Amino acid sequence: MKKGDIIWGILLASLLALFLIPSTRDPILIASEAHPYIGGFIKFAILATMGDILGKRIASGEYQLSVQVIMRAIVWGIIGCMVTLVFPVFMGGAGAAQAGGLLPFAGISFVQAFCGSSIMNLTFAPAMNTFHRVLDMWIEASANKESVNLRKIISQIDWVNFVTFNWLKVGIFFWIPVHTIVFLLPENLRVIVAAFCSIALGIILSFASKKSSSSPEIANNEGV
Repeated sequence: MKKGDIIWGILLASLLALFLIPSTRDPILIASEAHPYIGGFIKFAILATMGDILGKRIASGEYQLSVQVIMRAIVWGIIGCMVTLVFPVFMGGAGAAQAGGLLPFAGISFVQAFCGSSIMNLTFAPAMNTFHRVLDMWIEASANKESVNLRKIISQIDWVNFVTFNWLKVGIFFWIPVHTIVFLLPENLRVIVAAFCSIALGIILSFASKKSSSSPEIANNEGV
């Protein structure tokens, strides 16, 4: 275990403690309710970036800290704002569809959560993943002093791997079950739990990257 691993672990434990100790958790949740987009930005900017950093550490053996990390944290923060908005949209929409007879088993929370999670990860998530991938490649190209334009970035994406692995495997087998559980939690805890789950995703993707070194696209896939 390297010094960086110890520092990363201490930081994660400290963040977990903030949400487990009532004296710190309650003010954070109150502030997040008062300023939901700011709260979503900060949670994902910190936690999802930690997942990225750890994933790259597992894949490469070294921690990679640079200005790019800050730029990626900003992108994750923007995604945190998106998540803050779409969680109630899809969870509430699933409930409304059940009440209107468009989805089955109205009034059953688990079914509502599963339907909301499934619809979100099969519709919104692919668009968000693509947005994230394009910006990630943009950041990489800028750091390498390469010319950057949208057409070039889109043409460089390995769409077969991106769709089959990210949209389908990760979306269906990881995020749909995870978000089903998240949607069963109290509303004020959903975004923060999803942000913590993004750390687990970073670890999963790092091992997938190791097993599929011939497919670099996998190493840079994300989720909601």
